[in-house]
Formats: sequence, C-alpha cells, structure tokens
Amino acid sequence: MNTQILAPATVLILWTLVMLVWMAATRLPAMAKMGPAAMAKPGSRGVDLEGVIADRINWKAHNYAHLMEQPTLFYAVVVILAMLGVGSEIAIGLAWTYVASRIVHSLWQASVNTIPIRLAIFAIGSLCLLGLAVIAAMAALS
Repeated sequence: MNTQILAPATVLILWTLVMLVWMAATRLPAMAKMGPAAMAKPGSRGVDLEGVIADRINWKAHNYAHLMEQPTLFYAVVVILAMLGVGSEIAIGLAWTYVASRIVHSLWQASVNTIPIRLAIFAIGSLCLLGLAVIAAMAALS
C-alpha cells in the first residue's frame, strides 16, 4: 500500500474542519445579533438561514457543503490508489493540486465569491480529479 497518496486527503480533511470552524465563527455571532428572529424552529436546518442572515456570512456554509460533495470522490479515488499501491509523481501531483484548488476555491467562495473565477478554480480541481480517476481505473483494470 502506498500511503504517500493519503497525505493530500488528510490535508483536505483538516481544511474542511477549518471551514467548519470559520462557518460557525461567522454564523453564530450573526444569529446572536439577530436574536430570536434568527433562531429557527425545532427541526430546521442551516439552509433555513438563507435570506435571514447576510449572504456573505452564508457563503462559508455554502462552501462547507461543497466540501461534502465532490471531495467525497477524491477521498474514494485516493484510497483506491493507495490500496493499489499507486504513488506515481503524477498521481501525487494531481492529488496535491486538487487539494490546493479546493483550498483556493474555499477562500474565494467565502470571501469574494464571483462566479467566473470560482468556476475556473473548480474546473482545475475537477480536471485533477478526472486525471486521478483515470489513473485509478487504469491501475485497477490492468
């Protein structure tokens, strides 16, 4: 098993937890300022805060949700590569580039959030993920 390929996944997990803390650190004070108006009814979800607190504050939550979506494929492909013993420089480079793109995407979405730039950053990461998936498929099928 090649464990070097697991390092980028570990960093992305840590980054996701940073975004969770950033989300809480901005949302909770905003909700407290609004008082009972921001307190949702029992059983409500974070999405119920849309339109209640400022969009700029919700951007952190949007990004945290995004880190629960496509990166799940990244985690799976990295585990597959590790189990297959794939640790080529190309695979490791793609994995680190994917993680870097997700961190830049998070920072952009949480602070500036203009769509064309965010889409370009997302596309870079998606291409890296595609490359990793192809490498994993080739290794698994050979």
